[in-house]
Amino acid sequence: MNLYLRYFDSELLVSSVDEAIDFLSSISEINMTRELEKDLRDYAAANVYYPKRYKVRPRVYFIVIKTEAATMEDFKAKKALRPMERVNKGESPIVVALNDERYGWYEGKLDFKRVVVSPATGKCEYRDTSFVAQCKAMSGLDAYNRICDHLLTRVDSRSQFPSPKGKNYSFKYLGACKPEA
Repeated sequence: MNLYLRYFDSELLVSSVDEAIDFLSSISEINMTRELEKDLRDYAAANVYYPKRYKVRPRVYFIVIKTEAATMEDFKAKKALRPMERVNKGESPIVVALNDERYGWYEGKLDFKRVVVSPATGKCEYRDTSFVAQCKAMSGLDAYNRICDHLLTRVDSRSQFPSPKGKNYSFKYLGACKPEA
């Protein structure tokens, strides 16, 4: 695992945290503290691949990115992207999980904006509402559609449902069930 570091026009691809610390120490504007050094070591040792951004002063940062690239040219050409299992054609892991077909019981949780009439004023207002349901479905997306269809018959049609790909919908596969005849 290599680390790519960039601060304005200064950039470097290193193979160890010590090299990264030496590079950052050579930049006069960056104050290399023990906390920063420890955080860099923790980031390099962790099993996370998101880029890390460190504040130098207001609105000025340097970034650190983990990469499999062996050279700067490979990194720039994005030849060493971390392979994502079962993800192809640019699909995100969320879309793959939503469309993964396994017939069975699903539990879906939906946080949506429900239109209700205020008893005090008689006017309509939106209220954040959570709804959890268990249903038979072919996939997480099918469970989402079944939950929304159920809710549409029971709430005001102006209620707003989130995207199944967003953070306001989650589901889990509970287990197989007998196929319907």
